Amino acid sequence: MTINVVLYDTNVVTCVRQPSQGPTFGIKGGAAGGGYSQVIPMDEFNLHMTGDIHAITAANNLLAAAIDTRIFHEASQSDKALFNRLCPPNKEGKRRFADVMLRRLIKLGISKTDPDELTPEEVRRFARLDIDPASITWRRVMDVNDRFLRKITVGQGPEEKGMVRETGFDISVASEIMAVLALTTSLADMRERLGRMVIGNSKAGEPVTADDLGLGGALTVLMKDAIHPTLMQTLEGTPVLVHAGPFANIAHGNSSIVADKIALKLVGKGGFVVTEAGFGADIGTEKFMDIKCRYSGLTPQCAIIVATIRALKMHGGGPDVVAGKPLDHAYVSENVALVEAGCVNLAKHISNTKGYGVNVVVAINKFATDTDAEMEVVKKAAMAAGAFDAVVCSHHAHGGKGAVDLGVAVQRACESQAEPLKFLYPLDSSIKEKIESIAKFYGASGVEYSEQAEKQIEMYTKQGFSNLPICMAKTQYSFSHVPSMKGAPSDFVLPIRDVRASIGAGFIYPLVGTMSTMPGLPTRPCFYEIDIDTTTGKVMGLS
Repeated sequence: MTINVVLYDTNVVTCVRQPSQGPTFGIKGGAAGGGYSQVIPMDEFNLHMTGDIHAITAANNLLAAAIDTRIFHEASQSDKALFNRLCPPNKEGKRRFADVMLRRLIKLGISKTDPDELTPEEVRRFARLDIDPASITWRRVMDVNDRFLRKITVGQGPEEKGMVRETGFDISVASEIMAVLALTTSLADMRERLGRMVIGNSKAGEPVTADDLGLGGALTVLMKDAIHPTLMQTLEGTPVLVHAGPFANIAHGNSSIVADKIALKLVGKGGFVVTEAGFGADIGTEKFMDIKCRYSGLTPQCAIIVATIRALKMHGGGPDVVAGKPLDHAYVSENVALVEAGCVNLAKHISNTKGYGVNVVVAINKFATDTDAEMEVVKKAAMAAGAFDAVVCSHHAHGGKGAVDLGVAVQRACESQAEPLKFLYPLDSSIKEKIESIAKFYGASGVEYSEQAEKQIEMYTKQGFSNLPICMAKTQYSFSHVPSMKGAPSDFVLPIRDVRASIGAGFIYPLVGTMSTMPGLPTRPCFYEIDIDTTTGKVMGLS
């Protein structure tokens, strides 16, 4: 299942996420869409675009380098020497605080602005972050699926003797900086969010931020161009705003608030903006409603659930689809019973999405191997589950004319939308209460917390972060934590193995089950098919 959300109730602008190089070269191949809805220029879309992900990678790794460097210098210098290097005198012998240093002083409750007026105790508090290496949650990133970097050690050089610690790499789109980009509303807001990102704790248990390290401004400079969405188009000329690409499993998996607001301004009164909510109701929609809508202040008018016969057959008990292998016979021939069995998954997506108070329209994607009998089963099941409408679409093959009925249904759904948006939980409930509300939403009978998760929840609550929304890091293949549990599983216990925080982005993210923040390459990655025609310069294999 994939879910799109209509933000406004005939011009259309679509907002989509920028693809990551990891899946593009490793698993999924091109991410530009298909048929007449393909975003062009396709190769630019799937490759470097405007360099947003490169900017995120550079900013993320600058912060990672600053963390280890600060620990190194604090370990080898006295308070006075450290302070003298942080605030060196100029040619006239005068010292000054950089603007970002004044932020730290305010945080510490020190009102002085002249470095020479600080007492020895104030010098120590200002200059010494005293980062606890065991508490560091900030990891390095790269935009390649590299499983061998999931766990590494740093500090093994001869000059860093005794500074070895264990860390690892995430994929770039899992960086908190990507989530900040997607949830920010302005350049000023992005500066504040980047500055308050928490990288770990001091040995006294106090959170240490990017601004404490002096980096909030520099990170914003690296990201100053990335805040601008990229305007592209489909093969039929529909405008598409491409911006941000937060990892849907780890972050909230939606295109940016900035792109949505620009799109709303472009279409004007009476226009439509269709923005994606990556994956299904359990990941994309829940995060869209409970995180993105809270920060944007925007209210969706309708949700479109995109359903395919093949996916429903898999949820009905069909065999797994293996990348690089031909589709099983079950997916290319009529099997009404298998489709019918899989519709329990669609019904769960519909009921969950309707719970937010929005109308649901089901778009049934028609492929050449789908039969009328199979599509009729889906339509009946969708309506029985409470969908506003269910429409067969052939836009992949026929372009816009293959989705006219869908457009009419969406317009009617938006016009009849009257209920206010209902969030799944109040922000002032505890971290555990919010996690357990989402688990119930999935169909779980309870939640099991690891010792590490309990420890982190207690710490974030003590630090005053318990009022943030929750962003579950979970598989997209099942409502549960187990990818093989298809359909609409229930009465399972959801295991929370760890809980981390993206304070700058503005959410707490529990790691559910074995969810990894760095994907791995399969035996036969997509890069086997990607090449270039050296005569024409045309890129091949990305579509």
